[in-house]
Amino acid sequence: MLASPDRNHPLHGMLRGPALCSGRIRLTLLLGAALGASSCMPKFEAWSLKRDRGISIPERFDASAPPVPDVQVALLALFDDKRLGHYVAKALQNNPNLKSSLARLEESGFEVQKARSALLPAMSVDGGTSRSQNSLKGLSSRENRYSAGLDAQWEIDVWGRIRAGVSATASNRLALLADHESARQSIAAQTMQAYFDLAAEDQLLDLAQRRLASFKKTYALVERRFESGTENLGDLDLARSDLENTRAQYARRQNLRDRAARQLALICGVYPDAKSSAGVWPVIKRGVQVGLPSTLLLNRPDIDAAYQRIRAADSRVKVAHRDIYPRFSLTASGGGRSSVLKDIADSNFSVWSIAGNIAGPIIDGGRRKAEWGAANARAKEAWASYQATVLNAFREVEDALGSELYLDRQEQALANALKAARSAESRIRRNYETGLTEILTLLDTQRRAFNTEDAFINTKALRYKNRVALALALGKEL
Repeated sequence: MLASPDRNHPLHGMLRGPALCSGRIRLTLLLGAALGASSCMPKFEAWSLKRDRGISIPERFDASAPPVPDVQVALLALFDDKRLGHYVAKALQNNPNLKSSLARLEESGFEVQKARSALLPAMSVDGGTSRSQNSLKGLSSRENRYSAGLDAQWEIDVWGRIRAGVSATASNRLALLADHESARQSIAAQTMQAYFDLAAEDQLLDLAQRRLASFKKTYALVERRFESGTENLGDLDLARSDLENTRAQYARRQNLRDRAARQLALICGVYPDAKSSAGVWPVIKRGVQVGLPSTLLLNRPDIDAAYQRIRAADSRVKVAHRDIYPRFSLTASGGGRSSVLKDIADSNFSVWSIAGNIAGPIIDGGRRKAEWGAANARAKEAWASYQATVLNAFREVEDALGSELYLDRQEQALANALKAARSAESRIRRNYETGLTEILTLLDTQRRAFNTEDAFINTKALRYKNRVALALALGKEL
């Protein structure tokens, strides 16, 4: 608040007389001139009021897709796995990208405070000291001078320009808050998917070990038959070729398993070593329900962030438009000068002033109107970005729903194929041992059985990862 002048000051009575009246007249004339000028200014209309809201949104998601998890349940509650929860908690606490997002959110809070400070008077204090010496006709004198002053300035937000700036900054902070929540959900989902990748690689490595043992057994069988004279050298070489290829695949699987472990450790914000481990496939606890409304996407933080950026862009359009109008401000200053330091502490300032000011653009080469146009263009960009975000969200949900359907069918078919392949391998091995089948048939049957199991494990991992993607697409809260 501005300090009122001291009523005991000699100038107080003069201000209550004609000088004050003439000041009111001048202020009235300034206001009249400003209002007259504002009537010639271009009228403001937020671009958001004119934009086309032509996105056709279905009431419900594709009914041909299978039911989806209950979105009211936390993402982690979809799976009964304590080890998985441990990794997710570690990632949410240590992930560097999440810490960076939190720092940006913290910065935005100070930006809002800074914007709001423009609505309040600004005050500053200054002080100084000097020493001078005069020498004239042999006479010399020295003088010490001390000064202190208090300055205040306040811009009156007549047109709402400052308030619009505060609104823009506040909306931007809400967008960053939604971005942070989106980052949290994304990191949790990435952790879970990396965990399922590692679980798949652990099982595939175990499969590679069993595959190597199986082909070793086949090679030993062919070698015995060769030594007994019932098999030729070509068949022995074929068995050896498959055995060595299996050794190479086993080494490749070891490398892929370690890489998956390092990726999980990296997301968790710890040193990326290969010590991470995953258990068996967790049980998916939640069933599915048909016909979820598309309004569930309103829970998604990325959509909320895009919406808040539209609001911020609209507020910045208003700021740019109000910048064309004149600005009103009040300034006040007071201070004192004395050769005695203790007199500076006297609250009755010997010098003071208070004034009202108006400032407005006359000729600026069209800079302010150009900024207004640019702000409108940025508002259009924000709206287009919002449309893209919404449409992409629907695509993610539809993709996840469709994948859930097809992956389920694929997994069931592979399970049946694996059962048949194992049965065929067992019969053909017995036939080979009795001389009823050639070695090529046995080797081909072995490869088919292990390749089918490989595909089954990968498909199961894809289905678990897709379930996480589906929950994330629906905007589940952690």
